[in-house]
Amino acid sequence: MLRGASAINIDNKGRLAIPIRYRDELMQMCQGQFVCTIDLQSPCLLLYPLNEWLLIEKKLSGLSSTDPQQRRLQRLILGYASESELDKGGRTLIAPILRAHAKLEKKVMLVGQLNKFELWDEALWQEQVQQDLLLGLPTGDQLTESLQGFSL
Repeated sequence: MLRGASAINIDNKGRLAIPIRYRDELMQMCQGQFVCTIDLQSPCLLLYPLNEWLLIEKKLSGLSSTDPQQRRLQRLILGYASESELDKGGRTLIAPILRAHAKLEKKVMLVGQLNKFELWDEALWQEQVQQDLLLGLPTGDQLTESLQGFSL
């Protein structure tokens, strides 16, 4: 389970250090191998441990290459997909095209989302959190079926 938000820096070569608390688990889970791609709904990147990415690829391979919507999804997700792995210092390289897409410069947020990380520019992350807090969650009959039984 990947959870929590960590403020980290990207170095001038585009490498980010994965926080120590995740490294052992990621080495066991995926031998430190990742696939990073764009998020289609938010201005961030998605960093998948390789074993989780393989599940995504399987889903994508089941989509039709003749349906325009499905083809666009495949084109964007797979077209931006970039492999990387942890080096001896616990760092992984984020491709320049991906950093540019998400406007990642120096300060970034690594946000655990169960089976993957989101990578955000720190300022954009703060804006998103504020927007999410202002919007809050729907209540009553506005709740989707999947949220109706959810409680903390």
